[in-house]
Amino acid sequence: MRERDLVEYIAKALVENTDAVSVKEVHGGSVTVLELSVDDDDMGRVIGKDGRVANAMRTLLRVASGDRRVVLEIV
Repeated sequence: MRERDLVEYIAKALVENTDAVSVKEVHGGSVTVLELSVDDDDMGRVIGKDGRVANAMRTLLRVASGDRRVVLEIV
């Protein structure tokens, strides 16, 4: 499973409005940036209390990406 698909899968499982979930992949140098955007009403679900959900998603992404550097940004 690609990192982009992993982030999209997790986000769609968390939010109510799954149609508003989109993940944009930006390549730059040695880093790949994944920009996750969700509906404004679902933003709190994706970030979580004190950012715990977002940090857990970043941890899973770090494990799934192996030796490549992948950064998750929630926009």
